[in-house]
Amino acid sequence: MKVKVLSRNPDDFVRETKYDIQRVPRNYDPVLNPFEVGREYTRALNATKLERVFAKPFLTSLDGHRDGVNCMAKHPKSLSTLLSGACDGEVKVWDLTRRECVRTIQAHEGFVRGMVVRFCGTSFFTVGDDRTIKQWNMEAPGYGQEEEPLSTILGKTVFTGIDHHQSDAVYVTCGQQVDVWDEQRSSPVRSFSWGDASFSSVRFNPVETEILASCATDRSIVLYDMRDAAPLKKLIMSMNSNTLCWNPMEAFYFTAANEDYNLYTYDMRHLDKPVTVHMDHVSAALDVDYSPTGREFVSSSFDKTVRIFAKDSGTSREIYHTKRMQHVICVKWSADNKYILSGSDEMNIRLWKANAAEKLGKLAPREREAVNYNEKLKEKFQHHPKIRRIAKHRHLPKPVYNQAKELKFMKESRRRKEMNVRKHSKPGSVPVVSEKQKHVVAVVK
Repeated sequence: MKVKVLSRNPDDFVRETKYDIQRVPRNYDPVLNPFEVGREYTRALNATKLERVFAKPFLTSLDGHRDGVNCMAKHPKSLSTLLSGACDGEVKVWDLTRRECVRTIQAHEGFVRGMVVRFCGTSFFTVGDDRTIKQWNMEAPGYGQEEEPLSTILGKTVFTGIDHHQSDAVYVTCGQQVDVWDEQRSSPVRSFSWGDASFSSVRFNPVETEILASCATDRSIVLYDMRDAAPLKKLIMSMNSNTLCWNPMEAFYFTAANEDYNLYTYDMRHLDKPVTVHMDHVSAALDVDYSPTGREFVSSSFDKTVRIFAKDSGTSREIYHTKRMQHVICVKWSADNKYILSGSDEMNIRLWKANAAEKLGKLAPREREAVNYNEKLKEKFQHHPKIRRIAKHRHLPKPVYNQAKELKFMKESRRRKEMNVRKHSKPGSVPVVSEKQKHVVAVVK
């Protein structure tokens, strides 16, 4: 009797390791794998549970300021450099790799209201309550030399914000009016104003670099074009906006942090209603900053929390808080999309992971494959009730939890009252107004 024997080369299916892990060939035919969905669901459930177990977003705090941190600025060329300004006029330059302060400057008398690094990274500008704009060298002075600004401009009123052009030697400030400055001149080359209101913040569009947007104290958001002599549009809302940030990947979109606890994403071409209303904070939203991918943004609030929103989601995917953190005044998303920095009024700057459960450091190839596989499984089963509940659950501070419950009750009461009024009124006399349209008062051109 003749028998044919299968023979295989061991090098094809045995790995060169001390454990000799054998490579098992798999057939992915669904007919031969009838329990595949059940196995994948179990793996997705375990991956979701482990993600919440290993979610430890807080990395470190940067101590050194003697007053509340009022503003921060990112370096456009260096990931490890951060600048922060405090309420006592002090500016600090931090090395995030070593987690220490490398330079301290007494820049202003009173609050440091705003700061920005020049597009080439060689110098930075600060504005403060002493009505001055100062330009500083990014490199520290030599041994024995005094710290002096490169240039100082004395204004007529207090400056409340500053931003720099992406590629030109032009910067913009705001206060009683919005001023556009050339770095070589001591007077503004163009000034914009609309009414008697003052301005709290101003931002250049990072894509359409000639476009500006500012938040004013008369509850408005004003758009400008530097090539025009007058402002373009004015959006009036029901409450003040504290600051705004442009989407770095989509030139038409910006997000404003408002006093009514919400954040609003607008399309600058259609200001009659916001694209999305982001509604999870329980106190005034103070600052907002986009991720470099433009898919998410981070916001800080007077409720002592930091939240991360998807650009098209009305609820946050993450909330960061600690027992000692007080009102979070400013927040920044790092240029490598991995970290978030928050400055609060108890003199601390905190460093967080943008993805709370992400493992930092270099991953082995098999570990990277396992992480990618688990991410795909969680995405596949994300709408299953049990997995969705575990993935969305967050422990909240007791005051935030109680206030969120109270706000939910108040909103439901207003909705029920409106329905009762509409039911007992003449048909059409009480129109249905969507949540997006409730907060826009007018758009003026």
